[in-house]
Amino acid sequence: QVQLVESGGGLVQAGGSLRLSCAASGIIFSITAMGWYRQAPGKQRELVARISWGGSTNYEDSAKGRFIISRDNAKNTVYLQMTSLKPEDTGVYYCNAIGSNFWGQGTQVTVSS
Repeated sequence: QVQLVESGGGLVQAGGSLRLSCAASGIIFSITAMGWYRQAPGKQRELVARISWGGSTNYEDSAKGRFIISRDNAKNTVYLQMTSLKPEDTGVYYCNAIGSNFWGQGTQVTVSS
C-alpha cells in the first residue's frame, strides 16, 4: 500500500520560509522520481518542482531561485525548502510519485502579505 504523508505547511508572512516534508512508503523510493505540486484556491494543481531518482531537479519558473527540492533516500523522504515566500505561493502542497496516481493528503501553505 502506497502512502505519501506531507507535513511542514503553515501560515507565514511574505518573505518568510517553510520546509515541507513528504514521507513515502510502499514504493521503491530510491528509484522513483518525486514531485511537489501546488493547488491554489480555484486553480488546477500544478507542478512546482521535481527531482529524479538520481537527484536532477527541475522547477516551475516562479520557484526558481527561491525553492529547493531535495531527497533523502535513506529516510524515503522528499523535501521542499521554500524561501522568500510570496502570497501567490499560497495553496495546498502535495507530493507525488511522478507518473503515478499516488498522492498524499496535502499540506496547507498560506502566505500573508
